[in-house]
Amino acid sequence: MPLGIRIFLVYVLFIGLTGYFVLNTVMEEIRPGVRQSTEETLVDTANLMAEILRDDFKAGTLNQNRWPELLKAYGERQPKASIWGLPKNQVNHRIYVTDAKGIVVLDSSGVAVGQDYSRWNDVLLTLRGEYGARSSRSDPNDASSSVMHVGAPIRDNGRIIGVVTVAKPNSSLQPYVDRTERRLLAYGAGLIGLGLLFGALLSWWLSAALRRLTAYAKAVSEGRRVEVPHYRGGELEQLATAVEQMRTQLEGKAYVERYVHTLTHELKSPLAAIRGAAELLQGEMPLAQRQRFVSNIDSESVRMQQLIERLLNLAQVEQRQGLEERVAVPLAGLVDELLSAQAGRIEGKRLRVEQAIPGDLALTGEPFLLRQALGNLLENALDFTPVNGVLRFSAERIGEQIEFKLFNQAEAIPEYALPRLSERFYSLPRPDSGRKSTGLGLNFVEEVVKLHGGTLSIGNVEGGVEVTLRLA
Repeated sequence: MPLGIRIFLVYVLFIGLTGYFVLNTVMEEIRPGVRQSTEETLVDTANLMAEILRDDFKAGTLNQNRWPELLKAYGERQPKASIWGLPKNQVNHRIYVTDAKGIVVLDSSGVAVGQDYSRWNDVLLTLRGEYGARSSRSDPNDASSSVMHVGAPIRDNGRIIGVVTVAKPNSSLQPYVDRTERRLLAYGAGLIGLGLLFGALLSWWLSAALRRLTAYAKAVSEGRRVEVPHYRGGELEQLATAVEQMRTQLEGKAYVERYVHTLTHELKSPLAAIRGAAELLQGEMPLAQRQRFVSNIDSESVRMQQLIERLLNLAQVEQRQGLEERVAVPLAGLVDELLSAQAGRIEGKRLRVEQAIPGDLALTGEPFLLRQALGNLLENALDFTPVNGVLRFSAERIGEQIEFKLFNQAEAIPEYALPRLSERFYSLPRPDSGRKSTGLGLNFVEEVVKLHGGTLSIGNVEGGVEVTLRLA
């Protein structure tokens, strides 16, 4: 199972359990919370009524005044109120008064006058001077029929002479409880959904970041040139930096070992020639022969210098993972500059140069590397083009790429050599001298082209050889 999916499943489990316990706890607290708030209101109401009824109760005139009518009228009122969107069309308080013995003397419902309520906690505890409250079912078989009762003492000079009880059915609170629970469930589901979406995005981002690192490590192990993934701070950036440092150190060590071995091998031949010529020059010999050996020493020294310089240039390009700058390089102007630099050789061989490159066509990349790469191609073409031969430059834009072609009139390249032309140190004998080059020029060109995201191809065409570069 992919790491991202595992992370997401763990996140889902965590969010699910957390959401369940939080919602369950809050849901269980809603009903008690609403009832506690209602009970606090009942306490205030009961104590207010105890003060209002005290004088008439003390005088024994409760039933003789208008109180029964007032309480009856109160019970018949229809407020037609809208409380946060919920309608309230009737009052739900029941108010009754008991004397010091617990006998009901006034009841807003009119059903309990004369009954003994002395054993109910709201009356019993209040008469004792304690807080009197109870919750009783009007129907013993119906849990939703419970009614809250809160008593308040009627005092005469500090002595409790009666009790006022205010009652409210819990069923009148249920619509508010239900609405709160529905809203809470909706908000909870929404938050859980957002949490899961965030978890999915987080898992996708983390998986994508790790896949980029994995692809980078795989590409490095395969020897491909890739740029290290970039992250903005955090452990992923540290991991990417550590992987890049490890790659640099490992590749650097292997690279140095390979190049030291290669340079040692390639320098053996010119060093042997120079040493042999130097030993012979120590003895007596004709002047013409001495000049020939001195010329050999000079040519081998030049060969060594070219080999070292080209190896250094190639090493610099091979070690790079990307371009240091990207600017527009006019292609026609670059070719003209290279032709001017090689004007002496071109005129010496009386070559015909044809250029068909639009003036507005430009390559995007590093000017220095592009100049060196095209310069190597031109030098290679000049080596194989015969006297009075033809050089032809052409370029065109094809889609998102620019296709550059260099044709030189020459003998066809042997089939066995075509696949190896860009190999390091592989070279064919030059027609003029019969000697081989360092075999690093085309390899350098290929590395530069890869850095620019392009391809190099060399093939035989009618009348000669054509090199094609496809660059972005």
